[in-house]
Amino acid sequence: MAHIVITSGPTRQYLDPVRYLTNSSSGKMGACLATSALRLGHQVTVISGPVQVDYPSAATVIDVISTQEMLEATQSAFATADGLIGAAAPCDYMPIEIASQKLSKTGQGLQLSLRETPDIVATLGALKRIDQWVVGFALETEDVRFRAIVKMAKKRCDMIVSNSAEAMNSPDNAVEIIKRDGEVVEQVAGPKQLVADRILHQIQKHLLDSNP
Repeated sequence: MAHIVITSGPTRQYLDPVRYLTNSSSGKMGACLATSALRLGHQVTVISGPVQVDYPSAATVIDVISTQEMLEATQSAFATADGLIGAAAPCDYMPIEIASQKLSKTGQGLQLSLRETPDIVATLGALKRIDQWVVGFALETEDVRFRAIVKMAKKRCDMIVSNSAEAMNSPDNAVEIIKRDGEVVEQVAGPKQLVADRILHQIQKHLLDSNP
């Protein structure tokens, strides 16, 4: 049995006490991955941004809001885990300044100055031990496979799941599962639970059973 950490859902980066930057990630893929991993007998910790989905009761769920909170919680859980599946869609940008009060309309518009948030999968990929593995997700709108392979190398992933933006907040997904050497080991489309089952099958085959 392995201990698998799964990041899931979006994160929020607040502009003021009521407004924030985010995306339409629903957490459905993360919930399905947790279900698949539990079915295989693994221990599962889910680090989740704000979502409406229900995670399996057998999983340990840690709720977070911001990308920094997700990074810190994931680092802590990963320290004693065997692997990480980075299925979350963390907000990539945050405001340089956060207003302490609600921003009011002025008729002059609003300009935002943003900076990048930490890259969770890249951070954990750089910190992983020789006995740990990291699986990333690459959501792209063009050159999907090429960009996924580039991301896998940059983030030091052992495997990457390539999908398109249509997967967000959808019950279905269509993915390519790509190994570190660039080989596409499986293409699968359909309900997210089916896709999750196949992803866990490939993780079991290539990252767990091959590294007892």
